[in-house]
Amino acid sequence: MATVDGPNPAAESAEAEPAGDAAVSRGRRVAIGCFTAILGAVSGGMIAVLVSKFVAFVTRAPSCAGIPTCNWITYWLVGAVVGAVSLSALAVWALSRPKRADTQ
Repeated sequence: MATVDGPNPAAESAEAEPAGDAAVSRGRRVAIGCFTAILGAVSGGMIAVLVSKFVAFVTRAPSCAGIPTCNWITYWLVGAVVGAVSLSALAVWALSRPKRADTQ
């Protein structure tokens, strides 16, 4: 009977698989988080501009020609940040939840 003093390739591959799965999962979460951050920024900004139009109507703010409200960029920036953070956080949170067992 001969013994092998070197590393066991089968044991190394078994240990490497969970780390590889975690790396793929982390990469997937980062990619989806970045994509949803862009979508959240655009949609949050548009909703915030709608809110600025409503606020301008209620407060009877002076109107500027050709744009929804005079300070729309402030509303858009705040809405874009809130939308980007909230949508990407919700998407990553939904991905990181464990799968539910089918209980039928």
